[in-house]
Amino acid sequence: MDLPFLSILIALPTFIALVVAFNPERLARTLGLFGAWSTFALSVAMLILRTAPNANGFFYVKDYVWLADLGVSFKVGADGPAMLLVVLTTFLTAFAVQASQNVIRENQKAFYALMLLMEAAMIGAFVSLDLILFYVFFEAVLIPAYFLIGIYGGTNRVAAGLKFLLYTLVGSLLMLVSIIALYLHAGQTFDYEMILAAVTASPMTGGLAAVAFGGFALAFAIKTPLFPFHTWLPDTYVESPTPVTVVLAGAMGKLGVYGFYRFVLPLFPDLSRQAAPAFVWLAVAAIIYGALVAAVQRDTKRLIAYSSVSHLGFIIMGLFSGTAYGVSGAMLQAINHGVTTGALFLIAGILYERRGSNRIASFGGLWEQMPVFGRIFLIVTFSAIALPLTNGFVGEFLILLGTFQTFPLAAGIATTGVIWSAVYMLWMFQRVMYGPVRRAEVRRLRDLSGAETGRLAPFVAVIFLFGIAPWLFTRMMDPSVKSVVELVSGQAAGSRGIPALAPSLATPTETGGDAVLTPPEGVSETVPSLPREGAEPTPGVTTAPENTP
Repeated sequence: MDLPFLSILIALPTFIALVVAFNPERLARTLGLFGAWSTFALSVAMLILRTAPNANGFFYVKDYVWLADLGVSFKVGADGPAMLLVVLTTFLTAFAVQASQNVIRENQKAFYALMLLMEAAMIGAFVSLDLILFYVFFEAVLIPAYFLIGIYGGTNRVAAGLKFLLYTLVGSLLMLVSIIALYLHAGQTFDYEMILAAVTASPMTGGLAAVAFGGFALAFAIKTPLFPFHTWLPDTYVESPTPVTVVLAGAMGKLGVYGFYRFVLPLFPDLSRQAAPAFVWLAVAAIIYGALVAAVQRDTKRLIAYSSVSHLGFIIMGLFSGTAYGVSGAMLQAINHGVTTGALFLIAGILYERRGSNRIASFGGLWEQMPVFGRIFLIVTFSAIALPLTNGFVGEFLILLGTFQTFPLAAGIATTGVIWSAVYMLWMFQRVMYGPVRRAEVRRLRDLSGAETGRLAPFVAVIFLFGIAPWLFTRMMDPSVKSVVELVSGQAAGSRGIPALAPSLATPTETGGDAVLTPPEGVSETVPSLPREGAEPTPGVTTAPENTP
C-alpha cells in the first residue's frame, strides 16, 4: 500500500489541533490525548513496518509540487536516524500531554492545540527533503513554543520566551542565506537529494562555501544549543511548564543535532573536517562548563537544564569526531538524552506538584515517604550518569571510543564530564531522597499514583531496552551513518593532515567459534572514495581493516 504515511503523520496532529480549537473547552484534553497518542501509535507502526529504502537510504519518500516556479516541493522521506527522532518526538509529546492534567487548568484548548502543532512542525522538520520545506517547519516550531512558554510559563515567562524566540530566529535567518547559496550552486533546486548529488560532484569552494557552512552551523549550534550559544536554554526550561519542558528539552533540541548530521556534515564535508577541531573543543567546553554549573545549582529544573548543556556537548563531540563510532554514538545518544531528560523533567514536575517548589532544600527524606517514586528516580539517575546497562552508557561509550581515535586529548578531558555528572546527579538525588525529614510538609507527601507510575514506567523500560539491546537501534542507523561518514571522509583528508575517518561499525559474526568483524550484509568491504573535481579516483576506504579490535 503506497500511502503518503509521512504526510499523514504531519497532518494528523495538525488536523486534531484544529478540531481542538473549534470544540468546547471540556473536550480539549480528550481530543489532545487522542491526537498525541494516535500520532505516537502511527509513528511506531511506521518504524516497524518500514519498507525498502530508496537509493539514498530514505523510507516513505513522497514528492509533491508546491511552488513550481521557485523549484520548491513538498518532499518528505526519513532514514533510520530521522525515523527514530520522529518516534522520540511523538513518544515525548504523548506523555507530556498525559502529564498536563494537574498542570494546565486554564486555556486548555489553546494548550493542547499548540502542543499538537509543535509536534507536527518537529515531525515535518525531521522528514523534510526539500530545504525550503525544512526551513518552514524549522521556523514553525518557534511559534507554538513561544506561546506555550509565554502563556503557561512561570513568573519570568515573557522574558524567557522572547529570549528563546530571538536567539533561534537569528540563527534561522542566517540559515536561509545558506539555503539560497546551495540553491544557486546546485542549479536552482531546493531538493535535498539533488543538492547532495551536486555538491558531491562539484563541492562549494571559497567564500561562498564558508558563508553557507557558517549559516547552517550557527543556526544548529543555537538550536542544539552548543556552548557559548546556550544562554537561552536554562531560563526557557525553568520557566516553561513541565509538559512543555519535556518536549523542548527532549525533542526540539534534537533539531540542531539532526541539522548538523543531515546538512552540515554531508553538504560541506571539507569544511566540516577543517572545522572539526573547533567544534570538538567547543563541545568539550560545553561538557565541563555545563557539569560544573549544574553542580552548584540549588533548583532541580535548573540543574537538569545545565546538565543538558553538558550531555549535548557529548553529542556534538561525537558528530565531529570523524569516526563512525562517534557519529553512530552521537545519534544514539540524541535519542537517549531525549528519553532520560524527559523523564527527569517529569520527575521534577511531580516534586513541584507535591511541594510547590523546585528548591532541592525543600525536600529530604523522601525515600521512606515515596518509595516507588524513589526507585524510579534512582533508575533515571543511573541513566543520566551513564551506568552500564542503561541507555546513557552505550551512547557515551561509543562517542568517547570514536573521539579517542582522532582527538585523544579532547576525549580524555571530556571523560571527566562523566565523573562530574555522577557528582551533581547523585548529590541532587541524595539531598532529595535521603536524610531525615526536616519539614512537616514533606511528611504529608504521597507516593506516586497509578497514573503517574504508568507515565514513568515506559521511560524506565526504554532506558533498559536501549542499554541492554542497543543493536536494535544502531542497525537501523548504520546505513545512514556509513553514508555520512563516507561523504565526509574525502579522498584528500589524509593528505591535508586532517584525520581521516575511522572504519564504519562492523557486525560481529561467528566463524569457527571465533568472533570476527565483518561488514553488515549488503555493504562491501571497500567503499569507493567520492570523486572531486579535477582529481583522479583513489582506492576506497577500507571499512573493516584487518586489525580492528
